[in-house]
Formats: sequence, C-alpha cells, structure tokens
Amino acid sequence: MPKMKTNSGAKKRFTLTGTGKIKRKHAFKRHILTKKTTKQKRNLTHDALVANVDEKNVKAMLCLR
Repeated sequence: MPKMKTNSGAKKRFTLTGTGKIKRKHAFKRHILTKKTTKQKRNLTHDALVANVDEKNVKAMLCLR
C-alpha cells in the first residue's frame, strides 16, 4: 500500500491546535477592500475554527485519521 499524500492546498491553509481542532483563516480579506467597512475587515483578521461538519473532510486531506 503506498503512503497517503497530504493535500498541498490544505497543508498551506489549515493548522492543528493543541486540542486537535483545526484553525483556518477568513475569506474575503485579500483584495477589493475599499468597499468593505473597517469593522468588517477587522473581524476578518482573526482566525476561526473549521466547522464540525467539515472537520472530517479536512482531516482526511491532512492525513490525520
């Protein structure tokens, strides 16, 4: 059986926390920022956690299970 390959895009986008949850960045913070409010941009700065529904798929891409 060959080794499992980690998804290259996923390993750049997700990090594992100490408790086993998966951290992610918010979308919509890269460009076209002039029409977004300061509050909206500030709130997009903080990291978020991957939803429980998606966690199984992300862990499979990262070869964590």
